[in-house]
Amino acid sequence: MSRDHGDRSPRTLRSPRPGRTRRARAAARCARATAAALAVAAVASGCVVVHGEREVVPTAARSEAARALRDFLAAYNEADRTYDRSKDADRVTGALGDIDGGKVAAGHRNNPGGNPGHTPLKLTDATFTIPRKAGWPRWFLADAHANKGSADAHWLLVFTRSGPDKVWAASYLTILAPGDVPTFKKDADGWAEPVSADDATLAVRPDTLGATYTRYLRSGGDTFADGPHTSGWRATRQRNGSRPGLVRQYVDEPLAGGAYAPVGLRTADGGALVFFTTRHYQKETASQGSPRDAANPTVKALLTGDVHQSLTLQTVSNEAVLDPERGKVRFLSRIEGLTGAKGE
Repeated sequence: MSRDHGDRSPRTLRSPRPGRTRRARAAARCARATAAALAVAAVASGCVVVHGEREVVPTAARSEAARALRDFLAAYNEADRTYDRSKDADRVTGALGDIDGGKVAAGHRNNPGGNPGHTPLKLTDATFTIPRKAGWPRWFLADAHANKGSADAHWLLVFTRSGPDKVWAASYLTILAPGDVPTFKKDADGWAEPVSADDATLAVRPDTLGATYTRYLRSGGDTFADGPHTSGWRATRQRNGSRPGLVRQYVDEPLAGGAYAPVGLRTADGGALVFFTTRHYQKETASQGSPRDAANPTVKALLTGDVHQSLTLQTVSNEAVLDPERGKVRFLSRIEGLTGAKGE
């Protein structure tokens, strides 16, 4: 058996420097100079590869944010006009996707030919609050006036993009009076500061807001300031919980993963505006001899099963709160939509 001396892999090939020709040395110097010149030219022209997974960068250019809003409006209006969920399925996600999806699905069931009362949504005078952050997902906030509702109301939409191969999709919506829009903390270039999901400097960590809220609805407490979505909602539930011939039961759960992840922006006072999601079930059970009836057209459209003695309504809420450094969390808005109904 003979030893093979024919190894020609790049790892074993060497060019001893003493034997290097003058022409080869000159060519190497030329190659290095060319590479350096190209690098300088790339920096000068702005053609630099930035690794968004590691670098802290604006989540979107302002022109990109404006285009995302236009794309959302076109898709949203087409879905509303035709009652076809596929028209905006890639432009809405998370809580807003569930709420919008329930509305379109019910509309299609009741009006298969499309929305007879369709009026296109128009959003004007848009401004964008864009944070600087590393990695994915990325998101920004759009603030605009609408042709629906109060003329001076602010429509705040959170746009989320989960990866470089995804499109911008609206995940949260809240509608605020002019005096309720907070002032955001921004750097010298006008970029906002996000708050992380586990930010412990706030009264309630954003990633626990959903669980804290659903626990409050069950048991009360002093975490949230009084208002229609906190103490007022609890009082309404207690008042309507049991009536002659009808009992109502409530189950609440947080949604915090994936497209439902809470997002927040630091406000000028050190707190944060935070958006988060919850899901709610309301079960209405009638006493024997008092059968229930799903009279609401939207409920009927989303109903599964037959209503005999009980009807369970499923809704999704997207909440917007001011989460301070110290003190009570204050609700600014809660928008909910029916996403399902079940008869038993």
